[in-house]
Amino acid sequence: MHGPRKLPDLVESIYDAGLDPSLWNDVVTGIRDFVGGQACGLFSKDSISKFGVTHYYCGADPHYIQLYSETHSKFDPLTVLPPHGRIVSIPDLVDFDEYRRGRFYQEWMRPQGCSDAANVVLDTSNASCPVMMTVLSGRRMVDPAMKRRLSFIVPHASRALLINRAIDAKLTLATALADVLDNLTSGVFLLDACCRVVHANSAGHALLAADDVVRSVAGRLVTSSNEANQRLREAFATGGDIALLAARAHAIPLISLHGEHYVAHILPLSSVLRNGSERVGDAVGALLLRAVSLRGQSYGELIARTFDLTPAELRVLLSIVEVGGVPETAAALGIAETTAKTHLHRVFAKTGVSRQADLVKLAAGFANPLIN
Repeated sequence: MHGPRKLPDLVESIYDAGLDPSLWNDVVTGIRDFVGGQACGLFSKDSISKFGVTHYYCGADPHYIQLYSETHSKFDPLTVLPPHGRIVSIPDLVDFDEYRRGRFYQEWMRPQGCSDAANVVLDTSNASCPVMMTVLSGRRMVDPAMKRRLSFIVPHASRALLINRAIDAKLTLATALADVLDNLTSGVFLLDACCRVVHANSAGHALLAADDVVRSVAGRLVTSSNEANQRLREAFATGGDIALLAARAHAIPLISLHGEHYVAHILPLSSVLRNGSERVGDAVGALLLRAVSLRGQSYGELIARTFDLTPAELRVLLSIVEVGGVPETAAALGIAETTAKTHLHRVFAKTGVSRQADLVKLAAGFANPLIN
């Protein structure tokens, strides 16, 4: 057994474990030595089923840790859990002579050379299954001095467990959001005020690797359109919500080197800068980029129903979106250019737009970004 740690060093190690849970095994060893017990552990106990699981421990045989989970947790005198932060020994909970005749003492405590234990609830974030600490005292009873030393530890251990929980919640959320982004077929780029790529999802990395509609030049996102690049620089330069929100209302049409149509949307990320930080690594906005592909019949039907388009008008609209201008549409559909123009003007009138580029953006809004 190592010598007892000084309280300041032990408290420091507890908060280190709050940031790195893998350190808890060393911490419970330090707590055991400081309090003067034989064994120490952190465990959870369901308040209804009485099922207990030990998370970190020292000074106990793993065989008995397993027995506690499988069988003996339901015989534990902790049938009614004490209030948060209150340290209780076994005589505080049950008649001690009766306890010594019971299974928990005879089959679990006594074979380990223990008679008493100090228990305290540290974390009630999950009310039905709080996290507790126990210190087994060995042959002697838990005395006031042991309880007093343990009381020095309890508030720090409670806060460290809350830190663990908060970090875990943040990591879980971040992982979930990253999974959602990576499952989108649209490219998502988080950009700083200089349009440098802070983060990209899987689809975004694929677009950069293709080196077509977008590319990375010295870490900056550059599109295939000089006009679009200028708009991005102006929107992201100030890092302010006003410019980004203004840009949000306007989609940016892009055409790849191979003639494929894309639409880009800008979104502000004000929450990223809520602390006022202005480091170059901070993302101030996001760029969402997706290919325009309306080949799915359901998209065409939805557009037609929304704007009351005839089949001929819908074919022209989809061709404008996917093929290009009037001459290309006329050739692709096998109709005269004058006929294509007539249908296009009717589409403009029904949809309320006046340019082919706006028609591409409008149509792209009907595409499913999860599939497109």
